[in-house]
Amino acid sequence: MALVTYKGASSSSFIHQPKKFDVFLSFRGEDTRLGFVSHLYNALCQRGINTFIDNNLQRGEEISVGLLKVIESSEISIIVFSENYASSKWCLDELIKIVECKKKDQLVLPVFYNIDPSEIRNQKGKFGEALSKHEEKLKDYKVQSWREALFEVANISGWHYQHSCSEFEFIQGIVKEISNFKLNRTPLFVARYPVGINYRVKTILSDIESNDGHIIGIYGPGGIGKTTIAKAIFNRICNHFDGFCYLENLRERSETNAGVIELQEILLFEILKDTNLKVDNKSRGINMIKERLSFMRILLVLDDADKWIQIENLLGRCNWFASGSKIIITTRDRHLLATLRKCCSTYEVKGLDQDEALELLSMHAFQSNKPKEDYLELANSVIKYAKGLPLALVIMGADLNGRTKPQWRSAIDKYKRIPNEEVQKILEISYKGLDEIEKDIFLDIACFFKGFFKEYVMDMLNACDLHPIYGIQKLFDKCLITVDRYDRLLMHDLLQQMGRDIIRQESPQMPGERSRLWCYEDVHKVITQNTNSVIIQHNSQNVADDTELLAPLLSQNGSHTDSDAGDPSSSSSP
Repeated sequence: MALVTYKGASSSSFIHQPKKFDVFLSFRGEDTRLGFVSHLYNALCQRGINTFIDNNLQRGEEISVGLLKVIESSEISIIVFSENYASSKWCLDELIKIVECKKKDQLVLPVFYNIDPSEIRNQKGKFGEALSKHEEKLKDYKVQSWREALFEVANISGWHYQHSCSEFEFIQGIVKEISNFKLNRTPLFVARYPVGINYRVKTILSDIESNDGHIIGIYGPGGIGKTTIAKAIFNRICNHFDGFCYLENLRERSETNAGVIELQEILLFEILKDTNLKVDNKSRGINMIKERLSFMRILLVLDDADKWIQIENLLGRCNWFASGSKIIITTRDRHLLATLRKCCSTYEVKGLDQDEALELLSMHAFQSNKPKEDYLELANSVIKYAKGLPLALVIMGADLNGRTKPQWRSAIDKYKRIPNEEVQKILEISYKGLDEIEKDIFLDIACFFKGFFKEYVMDMLNACDLHPIYGIQKLFDKCLITVDRYDRLLMHDLLQQMGRDIIRQESPQMPGERSRLWCYEDVHKVITQNTNSVIIQHNSQNVADDTELLAPLLSQNGSHTDSDAGDPSSSSSP
């Protein structure tokens, strides 16, 4: 039996508590407890499947509240139908609760133990007799609800055991199916210390519940936590869908036709569990996705997309999937989501606040939610440098773990001069996706114009034929710059440091050989040594060989900003 279920639209909340048990066993004790059910329970537990079995032999007339909660907190219910199952009001009340949970996306699997499923569906034989006896003593509506529940579950594809079968092999077949299901539902690893994640996840889930749109776009700069949030959402809601799939690193894996075909095959397999499906070419793969998945409610995460074609190769049109499907896209490019505006709601990931940043750094540096008291000032220096970027806090926290205070001070001084390679590598991805003119604009802003009014910068760049109207918008779309309420161009400090380091690497030891100089000392040195450097690549015609005239531009090492200029959260569209 393949564990593929097709659920109707569910009204259940995505914001729910984690499941306590993998499997709940419902059975008639006098028929199967000491034999089949005991063997099944032991086999499930030996496979590492957390299974609940009710060992209370003295059952009362009514099912306990505690047992109802156990059913609710189980991911799967296995109902072992035996000939005397329907004679127990307790079992039938369990069944009512299980059917109720099935409507909230619990997986329900029947085992027909020495009884024909048709006897339960048609309520004949022992089942019919038991229900008739109940009708003599109980109200009609109660028995009718039992009849409806029996009919519904008996129509679910399950396992049929007969005495001619090998009980051992039969049980092993059940355990294998449950194991495969559990493996497929194994949560994605989110983060070692998911600080600040729950609040952001709940915010997005609230939007998902109140919005009928298929697509949810999560955007922000590299290292801000988009992937972490998407994984947490995926884990939280995947069980609410007929099928689900998480496709990571879409940008890298879509660079070749073979990579696209591989992604299409993974999507089809993860949803349908059919190992025989093969995709010959990406055009056929798009059609296969439409034909095979269009009737299903699916959850699909496309992580790190940066071009529309990457999405089109997997989605086709955003309305291809059944009502209730959800597609989550993470990207560094907000403009990519604008092309989906009719069926897409968007969420911008902001940096961590002071308290969250301190906790995240402390967890990685001290394995505690707060720093050692005598390290607090040093920790705050790291937080000030990271400016709420989780990636930087995680990497630096791990790097500083177990270090002495002098080593912390030395490392912080180094961070300010030389960017951390791991952080730099992630941040550079967006920069490398720009064309040459856009790269020039980014580097000019990083070196000279952070904190300057946009109109002034546009005039400067326009005079150099850099097409700044389009270029600055492109940088904004790529989350490389922001614009504050005063219409000033802002940039995260680590992005600015990355840009300046790109220039330094042009000639690490010889400032005069670099394309841009912003540090007053470097400019003064180059001028007084009479080298032939182009001091400001695009603006040299506006800069005299006079240090007094250069001083205003080079003040504060090229950053003409207020104290909030490095805050990436104070942004508006350019």
